[in-house]
Amino acid sequence: MEQRRENIVMFPFMAQGHIIPFLALALKIEQRENYSITFVNTPQNINKLRPSLPPNSSIRLLEIPFCSSDHGLPPDSENTDGLPYHLMIHLLEGSSSLKPSFTKLISTLIDEQNGHPPLCIVADIFLGWTVDVAHQFGIFHALFSGAGGFGLACYHSIWSNLPHRKTDSDEFLLPDFPEAGSLHLTQLTSTMAAANGTDPWSVFQGGNLPKWPSSDGLLFNTVEELDQIGLLYFRQKIGKPIWPIGPILLSIDNRDRAGKEAGITPEFCTQWLNTKPLNSVLYISFGSQNTISAKQMMQLATAVEASGKNFIWVVRPPLGFDINSEFKADEWLPEGFKQRMEDQNRGLLVHRWAPQVKILSHHAISAFLSHCGWNSVLESLSQGVPMIGWAMGAEQFYNVKLLEEKIGVCVEVARGVSFEVRHGDIVEKIELVMNGTEKGKEMRRKACEVREMIRDAVKDEDGFKGSSVTAMDEFLNAALLMRKKKQMGAE
Repeated sequence: MEQRRENIVMFPFMAQGHIIPFLALALKIEQRENYSITFVNTPQNINKLRPSLPPNSSIRLLEIPFCSSDHGLPPDSENTDGLPYHLMIHLLEGSSSLKPSFTKLISTLIDEQNGHPPLCIVADIFLGWTVDVAHQFGIFHALFSGAGGFGLACYHSIWSNLPHRKTDSDEFLLPDFPEAGSLHLTQLTSTMAAANGTDPWSVFQGGNLPKWPSSDGLLFNTVEELDQIGLLYFRQKIGKPIWPIGPILLSIDNRDRAGKEAGITPEFCTQWLNTKPLNSVLYISFGSQNTISAKQMMQLATAVEASGKNFIWVVRPPLGFDINSEFKADEWLPEGFKQRMEDQNRGLLVHRWAPQVKILSHHAISAFLSHCGWNSVLESLSQGVPMIGWAMGAEQFYNVKLLEEKIGVCVEVARGVSFEVRHGDIVEKIELVMNGTEKGKEMRRKACEVREMIRDAVKDEDGFKGSSVTAMDEFLNAALLMRKKKQMGAE
C-alpha cells in the first residue's frame, strides 16, 4: 500500500514579494518524498500563479473568495502590486476577513482525507490569525518570513515599541534589540514615522505581532551563518523554534514566469551581456512595486551617463503616475538620454520587469543598485554581486544596514522617495564599487565569501547537510512529531 503523502497547506499574504518566496518554498518541499502542497490564495492571485507551476508539479491551487470593495479598495484589488501605498493597510486589514473561508477550506480538506488533517499550515507573517485556525483543528502551524532575520527583527521591534516616539532626537536605539545599533528617522517608512499606537497600522500590528509566539515555529528565508544577530532576536523574543531554511529562490524558469510580463526576453538580455566585458555592467532595479520620484529619476539617469558604465535599468513611471502605465523616456529622462545610450550600445532600459536571476548570474554584471528587498538581496549575494542600496520601504532600510555595516557587501546611496539625491553622489558610489577601488575589491571579495556560505548552507551530498537543509529537516520532523503525539493521545 502506498504511503499517504502528508499535506502541507501554504497561505501567503497577497503581495508579489510574499507569494514568490512561498511558491519557491512550495516547490522545494514538493521535491521531497511523501509531501503534497495545497497553495491557498484569492482568485486573481491563484490565476496569475497557474502559469508559474512547472508542468509536472502536483501543487494544488485553491481559491478563497475576497471582495476588495468591501474593504475600501478598488474593485478586483487582490494584490499590493499596482496598489497605492496608502491603500495597502486596507488590504492588510481586509485579509483577516478571510478567516471564516479559510476555516471552512481546512475543514473541507480534512473531510476529503477521511478525517485526516493536513500535517501543517505554513502561513504568512502578516496572517497571524491563521494560528487560531490551525490550532482549532490540532494542526501544526509555522509562520514563514520571506524577509531576513535582521530586517524583520528591526521591523518587529519598531512596531512593538515605537522607540522614535520616546525621544526628541532623530536617532534612536531599539530597546529590545540594541545589537542593531542606532537607527535614524529617515530609516522609517512614512507609516512608521507617523505611528502613535492608535493609527490603523499600529492597530493592525498590535493585533498581528502578538500572535507570532502562539505559532509552533518560524521559518525564515535566510541563512543561519549570514543572519545570526536577527535570528537570535527571534529565538529570545518568540521562544519557539526558528528555522533558517534559505535561500528559497525560484528557479530561473519559474521566477521568469511568476505572474509577470517580461519587458525583455532572457535570451536578448544574455546576448547583450555577452558583448560586455567581465564585471562591467551595473544592474538597476527597485523591485516589483517601487518607483522613485521624477526628480530622483533625472539625477539617477544623469549619474549613470556621467559614470560611463554599461547598465541594465528596469524603469517604471515615476511617483505620481500609474506604475503600470507606458514609460515615457522623453518626459522622465534627460533629453536625448535614451537615444544616446542606444547609439553607444551602453544601456538597456527595460520596461516593468526583467529576468533578474538570469541577469545577476551573468559574469558581466559588476554591481546591483537595488531597493534591497530580501528576495533581491539573496539573488544578488547568491551570485557574489555586491550592492548599492536605495531602500524604499518595509524592512529594506534595515537590510541595507545589515549589508553595509555588518556584512560589508553594500554601500548606501539614498533612502526612499523624498530623499534629496544628487547625481554626483550616485556617481561616487558607482565608481567606488565598480572602479577597482580598495573598498570595491573588498566588497566583491566579501560578496563572493557570502556566495560560498550560501552554497554550503544548501548542500546536501556525501553525508554532508548544510545548515539550511538541516533546518528544513528539523521543521518537518517537528510537525511529524506533533502529529504522532496527537495520535498517541487519541488512542
